[in-house]
This record gives sequence, C-alpha cells and structure tokens, in this order.
Amino acid sequence: MLTPWLISTFTVIAVYFLDRWENKHVKSLFDWVPAILLAYLIPAIISYVLDVDYSQAIIHDFSKDYFIPLAIVAVMSSLSIGQLKAIGFKPIVVFASGSLFIAIFPVIVLLLFFDSEFISTTMMSEGYWKGIPPIVGSWIGGSTSQLVLKELVECPENIFLTVLVMDNILVNVWTILMFQTIKKSSRLNTWIKISDVAIPEDIRVEKGSKINPWVSGLILLSIVVLSNFLIESFVIKVVLLSFVGLALSNFIAKWNFKFALKAGSILIIVVMAILGLKLQLNALGFDIPFLGFLVIWLIGHFIFMVLIAKLLNVNMAWVPIASMANVGGIATAPAVTAAYEKKWMPHAIVLAILSMATGTFWGMLTIYLLRNYFAG
Repeated sequence: MLTPWLISTFTVIAVYFLDRWENKHVKSLFDWVPAILLAYLIPAIISYVLDVDYSQAIIHDFSKDYFIPLAIVAVMSSLSIGQLKAIGFKPIVVFASGSLFIAIFPVIVLLLFFDSEFISTTMMSEGYWKGIPPIVGSWIGGSTSQLVLKELVECPENIFLTVLVMDNILVNVWTILMFQTIKKSSRLNTWIKISDVAIPEDIRVEKGSKINPWVSGLILLSIVVLSNFLIESFVIKVVLLSFVGLALSNFIAKWNFKFALKAGSILIIVVMAILGLKLQLNALGFDIPFLGFLVIWLIGHFIFMVLIAKLLNVNMAWVPIASMANVGGIATAPAVTAAYEKKWMPHAIVLAILSMATGTFWGMLTIYLLRNYFAG
C-alpha cells in the first residue's frame, strides 16, 4: 500500500517539475489550476481511487510541527523593511487599506445582516464562516497564511476545498480585470481628477555575497526545532516565528533573501500535498450564495482602495498593483504592473512580499472578530 509520505513526495515532485515544464498545454493548465491547488487535489484523488483514509496519519502532526512553521519563518525572512522606503508612504497606505477591507468586511456584513437567511443558514448552520479566515489569508498573505489560518480556525476539509476552488476561479477572473484596469490608469486619473503620476525611486538590487543556502536552511530548521521544544501553543509559535523571520532578514546583513523565498514557496506545496491527504472528495460542495458574497467582497475591496487613492491623490495604477499584491501574490502582481510600467515591477514584488508577511496577522484579527460575533 502507498504510504502518506510516498504520496506526498510524489505530489511535490510532480507539481514542482510540471510547473516549470515549458510546454504550452501544461502552461495553459497552470494558468487556471495553480500549483497550490493541484498539490492539494492529487493526494485527494489518489486517496479516493485507493479508497484509503489518510486523514489521521501521523504525517499531519509532523507537518503542523515542522513544515508549516518552516514555511512561515522562511517567507517572513524574505522581506526587507528597507525596501519599503523606495515605494513611498501613500502607495503603501493604499495597499494597507485594501488589506484592511479584506479583513473586516465579512464582520461588517455579519453585523448588518445578522438576521438574513444567508447568515443564519450558509454562514452559521452550514459552517461557512470558518471558510472566511482562509480566504482572508489567501487574499492578503497567500498560501502560507491561508494554511495557517485554516488550522487556527479549524476549517473543515470540505469547506476548505470549496473555498480553494471558488478562490481560484475568482483570482483568475480578477487578474484579467486588473490587467485591463491598469492599462486604463491614465484615463482613470483624468476621470477621477488625480494629478499624481510620479515614478517611485528605483529599488536597489541586493549586492555582495550571501549566506550559503545550506547554512540558511540549517538556521531556519534550527529555529523551528527550538520553537517546538520551547513553545506548545501553535498560535504563539506562529506569531513568534513571524517576528524571528523579520529579524533574520533585517538584522543579518548577508541573509539570503532569494533562498528564503524559494524555500517558502516549495514548503507551501509540501504542506498542501500533505493537507490533501485529509480531503474526502465525496464531501465537496459548492455554495452559490457564498460565491456571490465573495464577489461582492472583492469588488468592495477595489472600490475602497479607489476612494483612498482619490483621498491621497495617488496614481490610479497603484490600485490594481496593490490589489494584485494582495489577492494575486508575488507572481501576478509584477505581471500586471508590467502592463503599465516595467520599472515598477520590483515595487510590486516588495508589496506582494509585504502581503505575505502580514496576511496571517490580518486573518487572526478576522478570527478574533468573528469568534466574538458568534460568542455574542
């Protein structure tokens, strides 16, 4: 019988190399089914075909103790706070306002429409409110935050897969819309009467030798092992490892940012492959009212940033850039930015990394507010 470790290893290797295969059909597949979703589905499909339940396998405890913490500290250590200065204060405020809206909008909806059928049935009875924090994590922090918040809120696997599928559909459509929006930024500046068209200063490329990747990896692993030895609470561990990651990237002059980001992206695929072993495909559902709620949520996020951009007189191009840095992530944000100004691509990458670094904390705020709501 195939072991959970073997299935997970096969999945990670297959997804990793398929994602890098320069074949137009494979590339087309990954345009619509990203590596993160494929890594989640392959183990589930294998489990379904073999008719074996791996949901209680010991590999899940190992992932929670090592792989998820490693992904957190790796991603956080890829952010250099000094690089944020090159972007400027106002674009960062636009970006942060988009994050804020994503984090608190669901709570506002619950408070305003608490007696509606959608809240009482979909959110409460069917438990879809537990799918909200993973979406917050996905739209702000990306896959790492999504996985951490899924664990923190204890989102059921069937709801989590539904969220992943809906999220994937919406993000693909949203990326196309943001490509079109940023191309019309100059026209929108004129229409909304925004005069700012300034180009931010160049981000300085990191030069000089960096810590050897093997040494960097050993440092990250040692930190996680030590945290498991000293800290029992998963939440406290997440918070402390996030700050430790930031400390590594900003206080060690020769820290290997490139390796940290690469390691984090691979670890995310590993975690998803293991998580897919828990999934029961026959439990998958698709809730139309919840999808409609997500659409309104995403459109509201964009409109709110437009209002902030108008208030601060910020070039409208920063709105789709900030939205993609939040919702799309480190791959799509610079791609969308290049459609307007290629010199801004490094700035989009830094915003996307900032999103990855803060997503878990925004999601923890959402969980805190939601739990207070349901407790009340």
